[in-house]
Amino acid sequence: MMSSDTNTLLRHIPAMDELLNASWAVEFSALMGRDFVKRAIAEVLDGIRSEPIDGPHTKASVSGLVAGRAAALIRQRSSSTLKQVVNATGVVIHTNLGRAPLADEALKAVNDVAKTYSTLEYSPEKGARAGRNAHIEWLICHITGAQAALVVNNNAAAVLLALSATAAGREVIVSSGELVEIGDSFRIPDILSFSGATMVAVGCTNSTRIADYRDAITEKTAVLLKVHPSNYKIEGFTASTSREELAQLASSRGLVFMEDLGSGLLCQLGLPFARLEHSARDCIQAGVGAVTFSGDKLLGGPQIGVIAGERRLVDKMRSHQLLRALRVDKMTLAAFEATLRMYAAGRQGEIPVVKMIEADKNAMRKKAQRLCRMLREKAQSIGAGDVDIAVVETDDAIGGGSFPAQRLEGFGVGIRSASRGAESLAAALRAGRVPVIPGIRDGRVVLHVRTLLDGDDRIIASSLADIFERAG
Repeated sequence: MMSSDTNTLLRHIPAMDELLNASWAVEFSALMGRDFVKRAIAEVLDGIRSEPIDGPHTKASVSGLVAGRAAALIRQRSSSTLKQVVNATGVVIHTNLGRAPLADEALKAVNDVAKTYSTLEYSPEKGARAGRNAHIEWLICHITGAQAALVVNNNAAAVLLALSATAAGREVIVSSGELVEIGDSFRIPDILSFSGATMVAVGCTNSTRIADYRDAITEKTAVLLKVHPSNYKIEGFTASTSREELAQLASSRGLVFMEDLGSGLLCQLGLPFARLEHSARDCIQAGVGAVTFSGDKLLGGPQIGVIAGERRLVDKMRSHQLLRALRVDKMTLAAFEATLRMYAAGRQGEIPVVKMIEADKNAMRKKAQRLCRMLREKAQSIGAGDVDIAVVETDDAIGGGSFPAQRLEGFGVGIRSASRGAESLAAALRAGRVPVIPGIRDGRVVLHVRTLLDGDDRIIASSLADIFERAG
């Protein structure tokens, strides 16, 4: 049985035409279209009819209820949900926040090809069709030392294509300690299965020797696969097989030696522990037949997957039907080409990801001090006297599955409010017009300066001012 309040509510719901002709709906219709507004109103009305709302109700109150809910829903759906945020977490390659921010040159290249027609698959010299891969293949080969290369839409796709082209219907030997899962359920065993190959796991979690690979080879074996452990590290009693050993074994048995490098390191980073990470060129020089890696991690470019290696292998992948389903668009190619050209010119230190990773500790201290002064002045100007703002030392991270056991020493600004907890303050920062994503430590909100881009300090100051002004 419906209550009298519910009956009254339902009786007072205005007709759709009446709602659509209201001034607020007319304004939204001019911006978004009448059908868009009508659909939003219908959704709100369905919700009101299914959720009894305590009264008393009048026609005016019900009209106001519908108008308020519909306007909120329309505003939500008419604004972009993919928007800028301030990364104040100290995690440089933050997957949830879009991984690598692009260099200015890459952004310009994207803008230039996005607003015009382009030579994506056309050669002006020949007056005929050309391959889109040609724009970046020579650059990849120049930087890595590979004979040939191609790109697809991400590294998972690169691994899938490489295995599908070289091992479908046959066996792939991989170390048990390298059967990794890399975020969002990307699992090597699943990729192997989907490619049509049969996985043969050898060795143990912490120890796989060359004899384990040799003993597992049969007439059905096609590939020896090495996988970068990425987001974990095994310590203690361990043993692994070098690339050189695997390359020699593969060559002597007529097999393909493939490596999923993952991180996309193209040059050595200016960090002591980074020397433990191998670059794509290192892999090629060690004899890897085909290496795959990401473009939006340590490389610092757009989301893309690269396959580089021997021409005979890359040509197999180039002619595979799966490539068309995995190819990248003109804007991704433009951003990647511009990023690679910075590497070719020795200017990788200007790429945001590389610049953040290699940031000087003293420079970060000064950056934190400047941000601290700015926030203190802003707090003082609005009379927020219960806020403690101070420079703090931080532990930052490279992220993206790279160097999982290593921390980067950095600096940030810690904020503690006597009137609201750190969780509440962090939630308010995330709810701003431009969301600010901070860290939390020891009851403080911590703004790590390593990952702040130009202009982020002003966004943070404005957001904090709004929060404390609303709090009175």
